[in-house]
Amino acid sequence: MGNGLSDQTSILSSLPSFQSYHIVILGLDCAGKTTVLYRLQFNEFVNTVPTKGFNTEKIKVTLGNSKTVTFHVWDVGGQEKLRPVWKSYTRRTDGMVFVVDSVDVERTEEAKTELHKITRISENQGVPVLITANKQDLRNSLSLTEIEKLLAMGKLSSSTPWHLQPTCAIIRDGLKEELEKLHDMIIKRRKMLRQQKKEKMNIDMFYSCVE
Repeated sequence: MGNGLSDQTSILSSLPSFQSYHIVILGLDCAGKTTVLYRLQFNEFVNTVPTKGFNTEKIKVTLGNSKTVTFHVWDVGGQEKLRPVWKSYTRRTDGMVFVVDSVDVERTEEAKTELHKITRISENQGVPVLITANKQDLRNSLSLTEIEKLLAMGKLSSSTPWHLQPTCAIIRDGLKEELEKLHDMIIKRRKMLRQQKKEKMNIDMFYSCVE
């Protein structure tokens, strides 16, 4: 007769691994945020109109390690009048997706301002950011090097993990890869936070024993 605890552990380890994350999609209006969302959710092109408030969808993705991951995704309107409320949606988020129009050179300065503004909020310190360079299929699109420079991504806070991903949302190119990368950054951050919490508990226990 086997040990009940070990049997239970064996059963649990054989079950599929399910994890859930809260993600927010941000970016200027017309960058392609909603197209990214519905391509991920339905794998089809949806002729979208500017988002007046927000859209939300639950997206299940099977990653390369066969883990099934659920992303609760909030797509928030990018018009200037809506940007002040972005911080309401990023509270306690696991990751942010910032969509950039790779063709709209004239608005890269505006995009840079909003990217740096949202990542500098105290509650967002350390939250992974995936910068989606959308419309990379178009001939006159900026290169990744140009986008990285124009968005001054090297000047993002040292505590902010980020990754720049080339995509074409209309044909879904690069979207699965960027979710994989975002998931990796989220997992790495969670491990770091758990380690920091463990170290703090050890320090607290040490001083309580000394006292």
